[in-house]
Amino acid sequence: MSDKHLSTQFDAELSGISARVLEMGGLVESQVAQAIEALTQFSGETATQVLRQEERVNQMEVEIDRDLSGIIARRQPTARDLRLLIAVSKSIANLERVGDEAARIARTVQRLINTGVSSRLRLPVADLSFESELATAQLRKALDAFARLDTARALEVLKQDDQIDQEFDGLLRKLITYMMEDPRTISASIDLVFVAKAIERVGDHAKNLAEAIIYVVKGTDVRHTSLKNVESAVK
Repeated sequence: MSDKHLSTQFDAELSGISARVLEMGGLVESQVAQAIEALTQFSGETATQVLRQEERVNQMEVEIDRDLSGIIARRQPTARDLRLLIAVSKSIANLERVGDEAARIARTVQRLINTGVSSRLRLPVADLSFESELATAQLRKALDAFARLDTARALEVLKQDDQIDQEFDGLLRKLITYMMEDPRTISASIDLVFVAKAIERVGDHAKNLAEAIIYVVKGTDVRHTSLKNVESAVK
């Protein structure tokens, strides 16, 4: 078998793996959106759908991880190809954790409904929805950067990460105010703090994806690195 044929097969395998990562990314993005919809609509049925999807996300992680191990064993890739496979492994782990955060939000919705919390209770659910939109936009951008191996796009994700952190801090202050003004909101507000934190972690996982993309393209590990140094690495 010719080296060219082997190279073509390897490229096809890499392309197939990348496509499945993007499919998994689309699934967890949908999960997060559904989890927030379940919260804003107080829908136990939608929350249940999110939890069902978690099983599929977990299965996809196992399947892709298994195929990655097979490719490494058969092809013994070097340099950039090996970095891509390592990045894929890290990416699917982060995506699986995004699914975990969506499931955590869904379980919170179920708990709120089961404890009889009124959907009319004055709470900043709209703010949570906005924070979620920021986080899912970051995730979508990171997946787009992964599809194109676009370091400029990945850098945008890193630059915008602070916006989600600021939104979380603002939500935390608002929820504390609600608890002080109306003791009836204390239990539900505490639950929403954990929802807000789960959404913030979605943004963190998007950031991790972006860092992995820069590692693939540039061969530089930019984790725990200042933004200024990351910009220098990307140039």
